[in-house]
Amino acid sequence: MKISNIQVLRGPNIWSISRKKLIQMRLDLEDMEQRPTNTIEGFSERIEKLLPSMFTHRCSKGVEGGFFTRVKEGTWMGHVIEHIALEIQTIAGMETGFGRTRQTKTEGIYNVVFSYLEEKVGVYAAEAAVRIAEALIENQEYDLEHDIRRMKEIRELEALGPSTGSIVQEAVSRNIPWIRLNKSSLVQLGYGKNQVRFRATMTEKTSSIAVDIASNKEETKRLLTEAAIPVASGVTISNPDDLEASVNKVGFPLVFKPLDGNHGKGATINVKTMEAAKAAFEYAKTYSRRVIIEKFITGYDFRVLVIDHKVVAAAQRDPAHVMGNGIHTIQELIDKENEDPRRGYGHENVLTEISVDRDTLDLLAKKEYTLETIPEKGEIVYLKSTANLSTGGTSIDVTDIVHPQNIFICERISRVIGLDICGIDIMAQNLTQPLTENGGVVFRG
Repeated sequence: MKISNIQVLRGPNIWSISRKKLIQMRLDLEDMEQRPTNTIEGFSERIEKLLPSMFTHRCSKGVEGGFFTRVKEGTWMGHVIEHIALEIQTIAGMETGFGRTRQTKTEGIYNVVFSYLEEKVGVYAAEAAVRIAEALIENQEYDLEHDIRRMKEIRELEALGPSTGSIVQEAVSRNIPWIRLNKSSLVQLGYGKNQVRFRATMTEKTSSIAVDIASNKEETKRLLTEAAIPVASGVTISNPDDLEASVNKVGFPLVFKPLDGNHGKGATINVKTMEAAKAAFEYAKTYSRRVIIEKFITGYDFRVLVIDHKVVAAAQRDPAHVMGNGIHTIQELIDKENEDPRRGYGHENVLTEISVDRDTLDLLAKKEYTLETIPEKGEIVYLKSTANLSTGGTSIDVTDIVHPQNIFICERISRVIGLDICGIDIMAQNLTQPLTENGGVVFRG
């Protein structure tokens, strides 16, 4: 079999008015035109073994198992490839369901059409579906997991970010049309004079000066301090020769983080020794030339969202962790936690898979644990020093219990920085008491 052409269709097309995201593959079956599936010995059994989840494909029979019945009765390979392309996308976390396979005026040449969510994943699925079909025909082993993993990786590279994606989903639910304007996250909602363009949490109304300020942790802290907002004491350094003096000035325990970092990358918390401080400094330096050293504040991590200078949501964020049961090792507990259907690769689900990295190993080492340690029943073992969802953290909605003074502080922060959409990170024992009373601090605005 040979692929003559793969075309990405966007918008209403000859195959469907409502299904606007389709792949159209021109496929030459070559000698397979004379070999329907019921003439290929063992083909039916092999496809059911490799892709058992295709039992849900109803096909023209209109019942579950309908597709497998068609394969047993005999169907052409273009039709099989259509269903394989749909199924492998679904397995990779991009559920699709529409497909059509039609012969052209040239014998053996078919248009294989199927839906996609991400363009490059759809193209990859088309090519992979042909490879899979050929392996099944020849009774050869096939590494399906490689294709699934690769499609997930492509989706993470090409998909809209979590913030942008959430806004687009809400727009779709309100029947607001949207257009992706580049390969990143620049999106337009609506048309004509009512159109609004945004990227992640920045809109066309967002001040570029405010973005520059918010991107600079040192400048943000200075402005907040001058506005009488409680922040953690600290310094910013770039020279390792200044490390010891800075540590002595701020005092243990400490937090190290890159000046230009995000998503918790490069951060180390609860540093208590000079040796650990040196390691934390070098780790942060891999992400930014300048490193922030702050006083470590004991408490919970909160994120408050402010839109148009009004608090709209607040969440308590917990770092990725597992709870011991006295039986399984930490690695086994991580594997079990990652089986949660809410967790997925990257941003495909509401929660992210927990990965083991330097931060994880450092936290375990501080407790004199390894991945093979069996924690006691009920013991909570934290695996990340930051509570970002992107590193496997979880969150609890606390919007309705935020103290009015804390609401005032957060809305004031958005005005001080000048952001129309502002995410504020707070470390405190709770948000039900004013930060000025419970010792809480703002550590990122």
